Amino acid sequence: MMRVKLDDTLLLQVEKPAKYIGNEWNMVKKDPESVEVRFAFAFPDDYEIGMSHLGMKILYHILNRREDTYCERVFAPWVDMERLMREKGLPLYTLETYTPISEFDIIGFTLQYEMSYTNILNMLDLGGVPVLAKDRNRSHPFVCAGGPCAVNPEPLADFIDFFVIGEGEEVIHEIIDAYKDWKGSGQDRNAFLELVAGIEGVYVPSMYEIVYYDDGTIMDIMPKSGKVPDTVRKRIVTDLDSADFPDDIIVPYIGTVHDRIMLELFRGCIRGCRFCQAGFIYRPVRERSPEKLNELARSSVEKTGYDEISLVSLSTSDYSALPEFCDNLLEFSEKERVNLSLPSLRVDNFSLGLMERASKVRKSGLTFAPEAGTQRLRDVINKGITDEDLKSSVQLAVAGGWNSVKLYFMIGLPTETMQDVEGIADLGFSLIESCRGIADKHGGRGLNITLSTSNFVPKPFTPFQWEPMDSIEVLREKQYHLKDLIRKRTRRIRYQYHDPEISHMEAVLSRGDRRLGRVIHTAWKLGARFDGWDEHFSFERWQQAFEENGLNSSFYANRRRDFSEVLPWDHIDTGVNKGFLVRECQKAYEGDLTRNCANGCSNCGASVYQAGICFRKDKNNSQGG
Repeated sequence: MMRVKLDDTLLLQVEKPAKYIGNEWNMVKKDPESVEVRFAFAFPDDYEIGMSHLGMKILYHILNRREDTYCERVFAPWVDMERLMREKGLPLYTLETYTPISEFDIIGFTLQYEMSYTNILNMLDLGGVPVLAKDRNRSHPFVCAGGPCAVNPEPLADFIDFFVIGEGEEVIHEIIDAYKDWKGSGQDRNAFLELVAGIEGVYVPSMYEIVYYDDGTIMDIMPKSGKVPDTVRKRIVTDLDSADFPDDIIVPYIGTVHDRIMLELFRGCIRGCRFCQAGFIYRPVRERSPEKLNELARSSVEKTGYDEISLVSLSTSDYSALPEFCDNLLEFSEKERVNLSLPSLRVDNFSLGLMERASKVRKSGLTFAPEAGTQRLRDVINKGITDEDLKSSVQLAVAGGWNSVKLYFMIGLPTETMQDVEGIADLGFSLIESCRGIADKHGGRGLNITLSTSNFVPKPFTPFQWEPMDSIEVLREKQYHLKDLIRKRTRRIRYQYHDPEISHMEAVLSRGDRRLGRVIHTAWKLGARFDGWDEHFSFERWQQAFEENGLNSSFYANRRRDFSEVLPWDHIDTGVNKGFLVRECQKAYEGDLTRNCANGCSNCGASVYQAGICFRKDKNNSQGG
């Protein structure tokens, strides 16, 4: 077994060398020679981002509980470290044993955001693994990928041997068992791919053929043989209480983006905001019990020493047992001087009392996401909140001693007009005015707002997956108009916005087909990496890659798609049926709201899993989905 040798002279030349040395608190140590399967969990971004990812913590914990498997971590080295590694001929290695990733049995990438795709190619190349799947032989690792972006696997089909669609906790064991069976058989790589293709939730792109019309749209997506299914259905964990969840997470030497205990309350979302991919692909909603959560919180504090717990979900205040759970947890956290962080609170069920108690140890910031500046547009996206909801919540916060809030909006949403954009500024101004007297009465300072706008990106498996994205020029016009309105009216609003060129590329990669593999490969060879970081992203480089491959990025980002068009991800089944998404898209144009899952089933199709909120409603003889 090769072991990469690092010396201080190299580490002293890079920023934050602790990212590359491993040996953190709670890191798993095994004898690599004593296991049958070595799995490299690869996060295609910086260590400080990757070490904040809950999915990595879960799978690292689950795989390392197996005596026959050793799961190790590898991250994308920052540009200074990559340069030195290439100069000195050092391959990309794992933090646990400093083993080059080329010596592993399986390399598993998590796909959290599209702009990390070129990092995948770069990591494989730096590790001595052929970038293209067709160039690998029996001596090379299998390369797999999962995560939310895997619901449209096609842009990465040239590079990934197989994808895991859905949640990996159960399917990963079946994959490891299949690998062990194949490893001792002496068969070729294709035999293993046929084996895993038979596992529900596993997609092997090389076993499917894509046929195109002359206009570039897809005619058909076909299995090459009867050994693979026509559609691949996502896997989910039906019972979160019985699912293994880590309480002994690794504690880094340096600060990370989310440097705290992450306690997952539930998966999925009851709300159905029409732009939100996570809200649809993680259906149905499944909750952990308060008893299990309190047990995990106490053991996590004991095993890590962290002094902050963050409650993780898509909408924390929608947890059905939140008040009683927090009462028990707050009793523990106050005693142990552990801060409780409550992100993802809804404007329409914000509880000041809960926030005040949670902030006894350390006052955390408040963040709300109205998403749109006018009621008309919030109805289009099915947000389900009003100006009054937001105003009363912010007034409560100011009365409780908070003098700053963060507000998140989107621009470029379907049907948006410039009046809707101006509504964002108007809403900010009205909040400041409505809180002026409250702050004076309570002896506090006036309200300050950090207002952030992201750009709407149409995503697969949402009601807006057929919608065009605004052009870069239109998005810029809206951003500058909003910035000018705010600058002229007040200094109490700080405005931040996202680069529309990066958002454009996110839309391209999000809704792209298999032909984009050539573009990604070309962009990487031109120097693309860390594309999600403003200082490294180059739109010109990507446009050159499109030109060299005879494709147009606007075809993917700015084109409205017909409901009848075959989409690149139509062979993937997330449980939510296409007919429901079509109906939701049509209702959006009528401003017609759809009730949330807690108030009744809307027949989205997720009840096919017979789990979580769908299962409870069926048991109560309520309408099934």
